[in-house]
Order: sequence, then structure tokens, then C-alpha cells
Amino acid sequence: MDSFARKLPPAFFARDTLAVARALIGTYLVHRYRGRVRIGRIVETEAYLGPRDRAAHSSRGRTARTEVMFGQPGHAYVYFIYGMWHCLNVVAARAGTPHAVLLRALEPVEGITARSCGPGLLCRAMRIDRRFNGIDLSGDVLWLSPGVAPARPVRIGRSPRIGVEYAGEWAQRPWRFFDRDSDCISRPSN
Repeated sequence: MDSFARKLPPAFFARDTLAVARALIGTYLVHRYRGRVRIGRIVETEAYLGPRDRAAHSSRGRTARTEVMFGQPGHAYVYFIYGMWHCLNVVAARAGTPHAVLLRALEPVEGITARSCGPGLLCRAMRIDRRFNGIDLSGDVLWLSPGVAPARPVRIGRSPRIGVEYAGEWAQRPWRFFDRDSDCISRPSN
């Protein structure tokens, strides 16, 4: 656990959202829950650059649901979809700019026994729900860590985002990033 106690600094998130989405690949999501620690290595992300990005929730404007996206970078935006799945996003860019990075998949490191390949499965495996919406991701319960130096360099792939066909031309933006060598991405890339 000591290797994952260090947290990504606020400046990590307060920059270009595509750079944040790419840089999160190979970092770690840590959740201390009921005396247990769950750790997963992030292997897949997607960037959402609202309000112009039609795939972003913030494209519909500032609402109670999207308010956290307009806030400080490095905070969690957690929402519930299809009546069964929670999804965790990391607010990026600067306050007032509604950008976020969806965490799509993790490789289990410690304390994860369920599948974590896909944003809903990731949240279920990590015990993350809407109670975490708006929290600072450098706190003592849920945080992002640079972890330990990787044994090998991460080979990052890029593709269009998944499941946002309704967004027209925005669906084709290559804003999904993934570890090419991971077996845990949510859907094989083409």
C-alpha cells in the first residue's frame, strides 16, 4: 500500500483534457473502503470536452447533474446510467470549463475480485457510487496515485470513443486512450 500512498497533484488535472486522459493510463485508482483497500491500474480512459462536444453531458448546459464538471479539476464526477451502472469521471482542464475523463477499465492490483473492464464494472468492483460525486480525488478515501515505476513502458493506443454514436461527428473523435498490452480494456480496439 505504501507504494500507492502518493497522490497525483492538482496541477496534473488542471491542463489539457486530452493530455490528462492519456497521462492517466498506467496510474492507479485507490479506494479505501470499510477497512479494505482496492487498487487498480488504469488501462483505458475517454476524454469529454464539453460544452461543444455533443457526447459530453455538459453539452446540454449547466445542470444539477453536471455542476461538478464546471468545478475544480481533480474532483470526481460520478453518474448513474441505465438504472444499474455508476461511472467515474475525473474533472479536468480549469474551473468553469466542463471537461472530464471517463475511467473505462482497470487491471486489478489489490483487493479487486470482480471484473473491472468497462466503466460500470470498474465502479462496481471498486465500490464507487454517486456518494463520491464531487469529492476531491486526492483525499484519504478515493484517490489517484502515480504508484510505482512500470516494469515496461506503456504502449498507448488511441481510438474513437465507445457508445456515443448519438453524438454524430463527435463520436468519431479519437479521444479514447488505452494500454495496448492490457487484456483488461473494455472492448478490443480495431
